[in-house]
Amino acid sequence: MPEEVAGPGSDQALEAPSAWVVRWAERVPAGGRVLDVACGSGRHARFFAARGHPVEAVDRDPAKLAALAGAAGVTTRLADLEGGPWPYEAERFAGVVVANYLYRPLFPHLVAALAPGGALIYETFAAGTEKFGRPCNPDFLLKPGELLEAVRGRLRVIAYEDLYVSEPRPAMVQRICAIRPSGADRA
Repeated sequence: MPEEVAGPGSDQALEAPSAWVVRWAERVPAGGRVLDVACGSGRHARFFAARGHPVEAVDRDPAKLAALAGAAGVTTRLADLEGGPWPYEAERFAGVVVANYLYRPLFPHLVAALAPGGALIYETFAAGTEKFGRPCNPDFLLKPGELLEAVRGRLRVIAYEDLYVSEPRPAMVQRICAIRPSGADRA
């Protein structure tokens, strides 16, 4: 079970989409379906829905999903991504978004869930964050270069960072935007 963290900063920061996600959102093909993994409050689900994307928001917390009830363009799914089967085996998405969540066995599923031309936008805490607070369990902190290794040979990396951030609160983070090559990209 993941360590409970309050997120990267204040409640206001948790309601606004991540600056990393906003920066790379244009890499998700227009109108394509987006999967918001461990969606929490639904900040990214709402953001992508407002951009005209149909969004599937998945979380194991029914109260969090209830907060998304009635959000235009957002479908919710209650699923324990760590204790049950991957619920999207046969589905493909134009975008997969993950923020402040890490469960390493999902890496292959997240990559496989991308349609050709689709974008993975991922951002979470990295080793070193324990110096600043939570999360401090190494199971919930990426090792150096871990996101790069998760996509190596399968996705084309557009942007990657492994760094200290001071806002919205001090932390070490890794973030990546990577694209599944389309047929045209392979030629």
